[in-house]
Amino acid sequence: MSLLDEYHALHRGAGIVDRSSRGRLLLTGADRRAYLQGLLSNDIAALVPGSGCYATYLTAQGRMIADMRVFEMGDALLVDLDGTITQAVADRWDQFIFSEDVQVENVSASTAEIGVYGPGAAEVIEAVLYSGRTPREPSPDRSRLASLPVYGIGRWDFRGVPVFVLSSDDIGVRGFDIVLPVTHTGAVVSLLRVAGAIEAGGDAAEVCRVEGGRPLFHADMDEGTIPLEAGIEDRAISLTKGCYVGQEIIIRVLHRGHGRVARKLVGITFDPPATVPARGERILTGGRDVGSITSAVQSVALARPVALGYVHRDFAQPGTAVDVGGRDARVAVLPFVQHAVSTTAQ
Repeated sequence: MSLLDEYHALHRGAGIVDRSSRGRLLLTGADRRAYLQGLLSNDIAALVPGSGCYATYLTAQGRMIADMRVFEMGDALLVDLDGTITQAVADRWDQFIFSEDVQVENVSASTAEIGVYGPGAAEVIEAVLYSGRTPREPSPDRSRLASLPVYGIGRWDFRGVPVFVLSSDDIGVRGFDIVLPVTHTGAVVSLLRVAGAIEAGGDAAEVCRVEGGRPLFHADMDEGTIPLEAGIEDRAISLTKGCYVGQEIIIRVLHRGHGRVARKLVGITFDPPATVPARGERILTGGRDVGSITSAVQSVALARPVALGYVHRDFAQPGTAVDVGGRDARVAVLPFVQHAVSTTAQ
């Protein structure tokens, strides 16, 4: 299967995406939401069963330790984050538990995560989950995956084991992540293929992600990043909740600094027939070094290279002419492709 075929599956059908790089924590106990409310930047206390949100975990200086998705399952919180830091985050959270009724368990090894993305994703997954089976919670608003909003979560039984389906736009197109016991991974992937999904490789998913302007932790964001620099504040930060770690810095920048940070993550488009730049290549304007590339791909939709990168705030205005390794380019509005976040099947 070519990259183009895989890309089209993610935009026109259903593509199976490798999500093995993700890690998962399970938080149980009556105080689980209140506990994370004081640690994370979004409003965890407001979550109700079946809902979720995107959030950041920050240092006291407002720098990112991790970004994550948090889902309320009714009897536990499921936290999805970068797999390379999952245990470190679990250890940190364990250290902060005193009298609270909270237990933190790293379930990354015992569970698997299968991504199915594209406008046909809901239909394909339902063909697997509903084939001779009944949803665990058969209420009208949970009976079809297509009704789940982004960060919604549904629970099903699959061959006698619980399966959780997370509504997602992580890779720049709408779809779902299936979380299930690792022992059932092969069976589910095989049934997804039978139902019409095709394997979409990492390169195709990366094209969709960059076209959709979605920054990735340890690629476009890291431990030195303030969320406002990456432009994720609208998704990750609640301005109405109580105190959390790092809030003072965030509020100071937003209110006193009017949201101005030293650098901003922007889109960069290149004039064809330019080649795709490498991560770390410098961004210049008028001979001045103003930033660097963090992610870059050959856009299928735009038929030209596009990239994410940080530039000094004075050069973040869309349309600003820049040079990257001798390639003529311009700062662009994100996302590059407005339709990159597709709808699930109706």
